Amino acid sequence: MWLYLAVLLGLYYFLRWYRERQVVSHLRDKFVFITGCDSGFGNQLARQLDLKGLRVLAACVTEQGAEQLRNQTSDRLQTVILDVTKTESVAAATEWVKERVGDRGLWGLVNNAGICTPMAPNQWLTKQDFVKILEVNLLGVIDVTLSLLPLVRKARGRVVNVSSVMGRMAVFGGGYSMSKYGVEAFSDSLRRELSYFGVKVAVIEPGYFLTDLTQEEVYHENLQTSWDHASPEIQDLYGDNFLADFIKASDFLKAPWARNLSLVTNCMEHALTACHPRSRYSAGWDAKFLYLPMSYLPSFLVDLMIYWNYPQPAKAL
Repeated sequence: MWLYLAVLLGLYYFLRWYRERQVVSHLRDKFVFITGCDSGFGNQLARQLDLKGLRVLAACVTEQGAEQLRNQTSDRLQTVILDVTKTESVAAATEWVKERVGDRGLWGLVNNAGICTPMAPNQWLTKQDFVKILEVNLLGVIDVTLSLLPLVRKARGRVVNVSSVMGRMAVFGGGYSMSKYGVEAFSDSLRRELSYFGVKVAVIEPGYFLTDLTQEEVYHENLQTSWDHASPEIQDLYGDNFLADFIKASDFLKAPWARNLSLVTNCMEHALTACHPRSRYSAGWDAKFLYLPMSYLPSFLVDLMIYWNYPQPAKAL
């Protein structure tokens, strides 16, 4: 019996491997629009797809980031300045894309732009701290997607949304996990809705990776700022040693593969170029073997695991 099960399992994975390695034809004629290309995943994906011969339309926040990217790529790649929190900027970028893709439509839309701070205990934060992240990570994704969907439908293309394992399990306070849970929900509903029009939607769920936004200095500085802005009552509740202990516990999340961004961009590329892309991609061993399995456990077990591994406030019960 076990032999039959092993054979069936091996056959399943072989067929899945064979199916997923089939690539879309005429990739050199296809346009892909990527947000957040100044650095990190977006920057690497833009360069990676440019090397593959795709027509990359890269959206950057700054002209400096756009210029640096153009200097590292071929003449096929074109850049535009985009602030996803401003509807007028999204509308202008949409018109810019229309002029370039013409009747062919837009094959790929990659919603990569995002921020991750402030990320701190919720009681340290204000409403505006949550709004700041939600405007970029969730509302920006929705605005860009709805604006460009007519072009994606015309090409029967792909929408690739960058979420996070923190969209499956909230470990930290702040708006980051909240925004990624929202991206997951938006992507699920969009995938089902657009299946009637031949459009495929994929979600990328990276674990911990080191980018300009997750640099140790940046994260620690933002934590310190959130602590400094917390009320005296909250600071007294948590105690003077909590911040240092919290940073030490957070540093435990760092992984040896954190600098290998290709683990994420390879997933994005597959979602854009494979005939049969997955609905979800997990990037990083921590995502595959820690956070995703934990997300399926009963809540009380996850609560206990986090309770045991994170520092307690000075005046905890």
